[in-house]
Amino acid sequence: MTACVALAAVLAPACGDVVRNSRSPAFLIIEDLSAEAGGVEEEATNELSSDVLTNGGVFEDVGIVTFRLALKNIGQPGSAVTPTDNNIITVRRYRVSFRRTDGRNTPGVDVPWPFEGAGTVSVTDEAQLSFVLVRAQAKLEAPLGQLADATFTGLGGAGIISTIADVTFFGQDQVGNDVSVAGSISVNFADWADPD
Repeated sequence: MTACVALAAVLAPACGDVVRNSRSPAFLIIEDLSAEAGGVEEEATNELSSDVLTNGGVFEDVGIVTFRLALKNIGQPGSAVTPTDNNIITVRRYRVSFRRTDGRNTPGVDVPWPFEGAGTVSVTDEAQLSFVLVRAQAKLEAPLGQLADATFTGLGGAGIISTIADVTFFGQDQVGNDVSVAGSISVNFADWADPD
């Protein structure tokens, strides 16, 4: 009995949060989280320079996430465990919140307001989803709207707000178990020079 308790105590930490976060036998891994600035034709990057005013207009910035499906039960050495249709995870919504590393994180004052959005993709092995990372209305509200005002000097940092966008994706496997996964990407807001 004592040996069983000792063995359980040793093995429990190895399970980690992945096993405890959901009842689903499958989970999602974010393989890549990147973004494209709105209003320009550029490649997606893993860090976003978000322009609050591009050629006199306001554009949403798009995020692109690549998911991979994995199983919690990895099987015995030398044996392969493959997912079934029940393990397919369908992502349906996401939440974006912004934070600064200097601790100034009041929404609508220091960083844009957090928001939720919807987008659906089913992950059988690997799948990609495009989503709104920075809403157009956020660029019109404080504090981002003030960056487009050349006379505004109260933000410091030469009119740049550097943030980290934390994005959480929510879904379910095909038998109704909730699944979520989170990733982060740097987003630097400014009235950047317009492209040619």
